[in-house]
Amino acid sequence: MVNVVLCGGSGTRLWPLSRSLYPKQFIKLFDNKSLFQLTVLRNKEFAEKFIFVTNESHYFLALDQIEEIGLSMNNVEFILEPVGKNTAPAVAFASFMVEQDQLVLVSSADHYIKASNNYYESLKKAKELAKLDYIVTFGIKPTSPNTGYGYIKADGFNVLEFKEKPDLETAKRYIEDGNYFWNSGIFCFKAKTYLEELNLHEKEIFELSYTAWKNAKNCSPVRIKIDDMLKIESKSIDYAVAEKSKKLKIVPFDIDWNDLGSFDSLYEVLEKDQNGNTRNNSILINSKNNLIIEENSRTIGAIDVEDLIIVDTADALLISKKGSGQKVKDIVSMLKTKNSELTDAHLTVYRPWGNYTLLEQNRFYKIKKIVVKPQKRLSLQKHLHRSEHWIVVSGTAQVSVGDKEFILRPNESTYIKIGELHRLENPGKIDLVIIEAQVGEYVGEDDIIRVEDDFKRC
Repeated sequence: MVNVVLCGGSGTRLWPLSRSLYPKQFIKLFDNKSLFQLTVLRNKEFAEKFIFVTNESHYFLALDQIEEIGLSMNNVEFILEPVGKNTAPAVAFASFMVEQDQLVLVSSADHYIKASNNYYESLKKAKELAKLDYIVTFGIKPTSPNTGYGYIKADGFNVLEFKEKPDLETAKRYIEDGNYFWNSGIFCFKAKTYLEELNLHEKEIFELSYTAWKNAKNCSPVRIKIDDMLKIESKSIDYAVAEKSKKLKIVPFDIDWNDLGSFDSLYEVLEKDQNGNTRNNSILINSKNNLIIEENSRTIGAIDVEDLIIVDTADALLISKKGSGQKVKDIVSMLKTKNSELTDAHLTVYRPWGNYTLLEQNRFYKIKKIVVKPQKRLSLQKHLHRSEHWIVVSGTAQVSVGDKEFILRPNESTYIKIGELHRLENPGKIDLVIIEAQVGEYVGEDDIIRVEDDFKRC
């Protein structure tokens, strides 16, 4: 079986933890592991191969996290999308890549699922049905009349009807009926079965997706071209295929499952103390049932509070009442109208060569800590509006400036003038750490002209 892991989504309801360049599936919330990593670890026992479909800006972040958990790259393929067009095209790209009789398990990288015997037994049943040319979806028995999920009415393994996200009274009727399941968004089928059904019910999406894949298939990783991607209609696998197909079956998932669509749902799955508080370094007095997440060294003190969401990151603080977590997306929308960088990245930003942390900035200068991994190097580049000063803190730096190349060691420095071609490399066996001071009339991240790049970035 091939596990197709869909890694899209920006997770705006988990801001400020989640940013567009560091979405919720990559946040390490569970014993220093991310939902993405837990998905791979949960499925690698029965998946002979993984295909990850992700935004191209998350490619190297995903690679790093795969490396951390020791997954062999011999069993991994990537499909990189320049923009998201929902799950129907994404699953089509992956289905084109495999043998047509190959069994495919489609799972999301941002769902919380606790692996158990019931989980694996449900997968075995789904494989049996998929071998008979059915498209199998997995249903979660509702625990509450939640209006944030789609519902599926079932009779045994037979799907009677799909229902979109209902209002509260309708959801209550579904619960009382007893034959409805939450739609998990997880599917199992033969590749050809899905493609045949997509071609039958959404022919244009099928044809445009095939053209896009064909134009990109000779790349490694497969990089879908932006012009091809923009032609494809954005539609989920549920709307495009599942709701219309006569080949649909359902297998109940008797498991701990949560799509972590808000801080309220995150609170449900995190460990809590005897007063119902989730916390790390907080000092709480007469306080209960609070979700508290600290992502920096600050200590949070709280007195006589309950049912609050408090999320503290290095550059943003969120405070909300529990039950209002869905409204976090409205804050993100307001930040976007102000063109705030707070929706895009944390102070620490990950790159294929390592990472950098913004220490201080002003209109005319910016100071960063840059970490370059061993045997990695930045692109050969220049800037039109800023000069740079580099000071080595630890490790060894190999520096190219103009036609000169030299080595810098701790407490040594160099200066790069505006417009001068330069490159930074770590030839050593430990991380290279430098402090970079940028000075100029414009210090935006887009003032980079790459001449040569190991990672094929523009």
